[in-house]
Amino acid sequence: MSDIRHSLLRRDALSAAKEVLYHLDIYFGSQLQSVPLPLVDKGPLELVEEFVFQAPKERSPPPKKLNSLQELQWLDILCNYFQEQSKDSVRQIIFSSLFSPQGNKVDDSRMALLGKLVSMAVAICRVPVLECAASWLQRTPAVYCVRLAQALVDDYCSLLPGCIQRLKQIFNASPRFCCQFITAVTMLYDLSSDDLIPPQDLLEMIVSWIFEDPRLILITFLNTPIAASQPIGFLELTPLSGLIRWCVKAPLAYKRRKPPVSNGLSLNGKIPDDSLAGREKDGHLWYSKLHLSVLQVLMLLQGHLTEKNLYGRLGLIPLDHMVSLVEEISRLSDELNPLHAAKEIELALDRLAQALHVAMASGALLWTREDLRTVCSRLPHNNLLQLVISGPVQQPTHAALPPGFYPPIHTPPLGYPTHTAHPAMPAHPALPTHPVQTFLPGMAFPYRPIR
Repeated sequence: MSDIRHSLLRRDALSAAKEVLYHLDIYFGSQLQSVPLPLVDKGPLELVEEFVFQAPKERSPPPKKLNSLQELQWLDILCNYFQEQSKDSVRQIIFSSLFSPQGNKVDDSRMALLGKLVSMAVAICRVPVLECAASWLQRTPAVYCVRLAQALVDDYCSLLPGCIQRLKQIFNASPRFCCQFITAVTMLYDLSSDDLIPPQDLLEMIVSWIFEDPRLILITFLNTPIAASQPIGFLELTPLSGLIRWCVKAPLAYKRRKPPVSNGLSLNGKIPDDSLAGREKDGHLWYSKLHLSVLQVLMLLQGHLTEKNLYGRLGLIPLDHMVSLVEEISRLSDELNPLHAAKEIELALDRLAQALHVAMASGALLWTREDLRTVCSRLPHNNLLQLVISGPVQQPTHAALPPGFYPPIHTPPLGYPTHTAHPAMPAHPALPTHPVQTFLPGMAFPYRPIR
């Protein structure tokens, strides 16, 4: 590698980067043909850091930097390379060697280039790049995944109006990337503050994706070998917990949200119109639509978990995520004035109750009724939530029940007294029989009451 490095030092920045990509292709192409696979040498990775990301090396002159035009040309070269590389294994390992975080100062440059590359791939629909990015999101710590999601949101939701349509079109091109992108976005926007409420355009796009095909958010789970224990600090197999958080917290987060108005005027000095209120109303409708889709996905999960022999063994909704959500709902309910936010609190608790009930029934949430009672004990009273907390009771066979006793379907809600069953009513005397009425000669027509 020393000879290659000396030759690269004499080239300009763009030519050196192209030459490194060429050597990576040859090196990993030959390595992947060996059985068993040998260990990857650090030499190629050092060349990547020095000549692709311009990291200075000790006792060497500072490397040449790419100007804006050269950077655009370099992104185009990368897009074309991944598009034309026919071997997926080579494509994946080179993408990983370029953009996998190493825990050093070069990671900022990696993330900056990766964000621009994926953004370009979205703009010109380079599916191989999006597929590589989906794999990268699956095996990279979540803190870096959130940074990539932020870069895409900035480019397509904040830069220019209407750009979101380009991002929306990748739904059919790379559903796998869309699933991972949704998971990262739900981690980025957790509705904990006004700045962390997802932009309206982003919300509408994600809901339209899921509403069109609810199985979209299960793609990673259905196509990934499930390990005995999932790694900590990485993206979840599905965005279910994040989407549930969106649906449940949205009524309270929007109620807490303060409009950007001062002294009756908007920030630009003009009289505010109803556009903000109208968009918030539309936002509530989109969250309702999202909540319905999430419940539909949860209902599908029991069959998939059973098919994979994971029912009761793998909880796709982490327990700590739901505990945190319940605590946040409790805190928000206390912060908001219950007299003025009663409707929003009731809606949030209704959605929480529905999500908990369906998630537990489908096996996505591995909680017992005792866990549910303990975690939800501090929440405000809600009829539907109390019904879910009580849960169905296993009843003996009807033959063992005393005469005249009708068993209750649910146990009484917490805090309500129990009542003994009413004694059996005495039997009524038999009613006299009526003679058979004749409708036609020779034909018996029994009496029937009018319904």
